[in-house]
Amino acid sequence: MSVFLTKRFFILIAGLVVGLVVAFFLPWLLGPMRIALGLLVLLTLLDVLLLYAPGRNKTAPVFARRVMGDKLANGSENDIQIYLENHYRFPISTETIDEIPHQFQRRDVLFQARIGAGETQIINYQLRPTKRGEYHFGAVNIYAASPLGLVRRRFRYDQGRKVPVYPSFLQMRQYELLAIHNRLTEVGVKRIRRVGHSLEFEQVRPYVPGDDPRSINWKATARRAGTGATDELVVNHFQDERAQQVYCLIDKGRVMRMPFDGLSLLDYAINATLVVSNIALLKHDKAGLLTFSNQPGATLAADRRPGHLLKLLEILYRQKTKYLETDFELLYATVRARIKQRSLLILFTNFETLHGMQRQLPYLRRLAKNHLLLVIFFENTELRAYLDAPADTTEDVYNQTIAEKFAQEKRQIVLELQRYGIHSLLTAPQDLTVNTINKYLEFKARGLI
Repeated sequence: MSVFLTKRFFILIAGLVVGLVVAFFLPWLLGPMRIALGLLVLLTLLDVLLLYAPGRNKTAPVFARRVMGDKLANGSENDIQIYLENHYRFPISTETIDEIPHQFQRRDVLFQARIGAGETQIINYQLRPTKRGEYHFGAVNIYAASPLGLVRRRFRYDQGRKVPVYPSFLQMRQYELLAIHNRLTEVGVKRIRRVGHSLEFEQVRPYVPGDDPRSINWKATARRAGTGATDELVVNHFQDERAQQVYCLIDKGRVMRMPFDGLSLLDYAINATLVVSNIALLKHDKAGLLTFSNQPGATLAADRRPGHLLKLLEILYRQKTKYLETDFELLYATVRARIKQRSLLILFTNFETLHGMQRQLPYLRRLAKNHLLLVIFFENTELRAYLDAPADTTEDVYNQTIAEKFAQEKRQIVLELQRYGIHSLLTAPQDLTVNTINKYLEFKARGLI
């Protein structure tokens, strides 16, 4: 069925019914009501004929196409476009309903438009997926009405399209462009003051105002002056050490199932891993991956060859949380067997209690003995919002006291890790990517890796 009666048609029918009821008491109205009824039937048939007439050049009267990428980015706003063409010889009013995947749980993807004869129009909207996997789009339904507006004809296009949802490559591209143009400070990445020089010498170059006087190469300056080439100063130019290994270790245990703003902590860790790995590759370091839970997970050796980031993306796409407790002893054994060279290990996990962290502390200390270890865990933002709210009753004071105890325990975990020389980062989920990049750049500037 592709023909549907409009609201205007039913309003006119209701008016005719009222008129016929009144004509029962006023017989002189019966004739005009019969004429009006016949006219409505004729107009309705005419409207149907107009809508089923062929378009210009015998094409489909209305054409529609959904324009979107081959994959969607998890946790990001993805742009979707619906391209409409009117091939009728008269303007039409349209209602467009896009059958989006059930995962979005939205029933408001309806757009109204008026398109002139032979004209086109583009409808824009956005979708934000919160789970990785394969999403199934239905048809784009176009309900077209002529200027009479008594009947609508339905057209269906782009049926049965499957689109995978990957970790947020849109976020990765945003940070990549900002890093290329040295504009990472716009998204909160700090400028880190360098301490000393990197160990890798690159070249000597002419001195310019603002260069560190300690970097002047007096011997090279004297040699250039002795040859009569020039009498200007030259300085040693150093570059960041390259080809350092950066591994992201992602905990897939039950502690990473906690949701925040529609995404699980695992998804936040996966998105941050993709962005940080890309930044590391731009800094000429090698990026690797290791996932773990109560059993070994996926492992990707650190590398920076072309196509390596795509491999990383494909592995991250398939990761899922487990329901059992994480085995940190297994993590230590896996790292010891797979990662032979000293590397930066960025561990994404979550500790809710000091006792829970202390049970894993022996394995963390062993990892930190051979590698530069950064432990990242998450602040409970709901708890923080509850603590910042005013306490109006005695019960609120009591509950906030208990909540402050849990918040203080998170801070104690940071201090306990620092006590054993383990770098740590307590962050809100929405700030995870920026804070992780800051830590990585800080380690680079301090020459720790």
